[in-house]
Amino acid sequence: MDMDRLLRVFILLIGSILFASQPAWATKRVALVIGNSTYQNAPLLTNPANDAAAIAATLKQAGFDVVDARLDLASSGMRRVLRDFADQVRDADIAIVYYAGHGIEIDGTNYLIPTDARLERDTDIYDEAFSLDRILLAIEPAKRLRVVIVDACRNNPFTDTMKRTVTSRSISRGLARVEPAASNTLIAFAAKAGLTALDGNSKNSPYATALVKYIAKPGLDLRRAFGFVRDDVLQATGNRQEPYVYGSLGGDDVALVPKPEEAAPPVNASSDIRRDYELALQVGNKAAMSAFLAQYPEGYYANLAKLRLDQIDAENARVAAIDKAQQAEPKESQPLSENARRAEQVDAAAGAKTADGARIAAEKAKQAAQEPATDAERKRTSAVASTVAVLSTNEPLVDGAKPNNSEVASPVQNTEGTKVAALSAGPPKADLAKAVQSELNRVGCFSGTIDGDWGAASRRSLTLFNRHAGTKFAVELATLDALDAIKLKPSRVCPLICEHGYQRDGDQCSKITCAEGSFLNDDNECEKRRARKPLAKRDTDERPVRAARPVRERSEPKADVPRRQATARTPSGSGQIMCDAYLCRPVRHGCHLEYRGGGGPGGGTGNVEVCN
Repeated sequence: MDMDRLLRVFILLIGSILFASQPAWATKRVALVIGNSTYQNAPLLTNPANDAAAIAATLKQAGFDVVDARLDLASSGMRRVLRDFADQVRDADIAIVYYAGHGIEIDGTNYLIPTDARLERDTDIYDEAFSLDRILLAIEPAKRLRVVIVDACRNNPFTDTMKRTVTSRSISRGLARVEPAASNTLIAFAAKAGLTALDGNSKNSPYATALVKYIAKPGLDLRRAFGFVRDDVLQATGNRQEPYVYGSLGGDDVALVPKPEEAAPPVNASSDIRRDYELALQVGNKAAMSAFLAQYPEGYYANLAKLRLDQIDAENARVAAIDKAQQAEPKESQPLSENARRAEQVDAAAGAKTADGARIAAEKAKQAAQEPATDAERKRTSAVASTVAVLSTNEPLVDGAKPNNSEVASPVQNTEGTKVAALSAGPPKADLAKAVQSELNRVGCFSGTIDGDWGAASRRSLTLFNRHAGTKFAVELATLDALDAIKLKPSRVCPLICEHGYQRDGDQCSKITCAEGSFLNDDNECEKRRARKPLAKRDTDERPVRAARPVRERSEPKADVPRRQATARTPSGSGQIMCDAYLCRPVRHGCHLEYRGGGGPGGGTGNVEVCN
């Protein structure tokens, strides 16, 4: 049995030695760091050289296999460095390129500018600068992860002096939004697309300072690291600069520096001894305990085995005394005298009393010996649990924010002087609610006041986030799990909704302006206004005045003035008119007028129509 145990210990020692001889991080990691400060045809930049030196030192300390740091590269030197770095990437698992200096965007393409660039015309950019696609091509062979960090979102001095060969060619400030084509590729900008970054008031920019703080945190997922960088930069610049990350990764955590593995617990020989003691105790006889003592003659469990042997001996003595007392009772076949029987009973009672005393003493001794072991085991378990609680709180902290774990461990001395972690209260609810509201506002799901009051608006916002992000967080209270999940979202989650008269323009709402002659209809679209016909004006001064038609008055025929006409016969139809007292009409065809005398209707016939 000794040989088997020695063999197991030997195998464990050999395995530990072999494990220690292996590198802690078998993945090959390479990095290229470029800082261009001294431009020949532009003002001096002080921060890029300092930022590049700080990033290179951080990556070297993190254990990267290759960290190629270069400063103030001209066009030829930058071309040669990219070519040599591409050779290093071919057998690498993780490749990182960090560039600090001037950058420019032309027609939606981003370019990194070497120190000897002149850029007198806009077309010179193709010969004197390096596109971001050229950088991505150099790191494409990396097997596991590709990262490009561009700290070049500054006001570019070449934009104002550059001649435009084509007036329609766009040259914008900052850099343009990118979408990497290769999987497992991240492109990080110091500022959001179309915006510029700040250099700050120290020797390092706010962006580089935050990168140094988080990018090499052991075990920290890269997406969370860039999220913490964003929070620090927003706080340092008063929300004027917001870093941005483009690209996506899978569901597994990807850390540039692995979390240190916990050392294997040392081989505990007492655990084997305890196991063998428990086996002997289960057998429960004197032979098993004697065999255990033969194997382990010294130590704590050997003492327990000896006490167990004493307890077994006391029990055997008590049983023997009881048997002897029973045998002392009178039997019909063997009649005894009264005195002899009484003497035997007294001896049996004394022996039983002695055996009971020995058994009780053995049980008390065993109990007294086991109490220190029980206390030690209880203290050891408490110490292990406390250590686990302390380790579980080792999450990266953002300045001004609370740790992700809801409990913080603080060392307290117990009665034996051992440091045990005591749990204190977590972050205040108001601070947690305010942090969740801020993150919901960033991803476009919250538009209210960020005041830490978790009311109906906050619950609706978290419900909206659950719907569009596919999560199922409880909305009654703000939780750390919800905060972590929202921080992992690099861009807007909830759709942008604009009021009437406004339209979506990226992540903002811009006012709709209709052209002259058009108007904004109820469907939020510009509609051409129809021309209306002019209405006639009812103005009595401008209307033509018709001459009044004379009113013909009927005059009564006068009795004393007979109407006369020539009596000469004229051909019929010659246009003669015949009138009476009321009406005048033409003479009918084939008729004529004759005067027959009289005064007309009142006193004779007068003119009479005569027809042949």
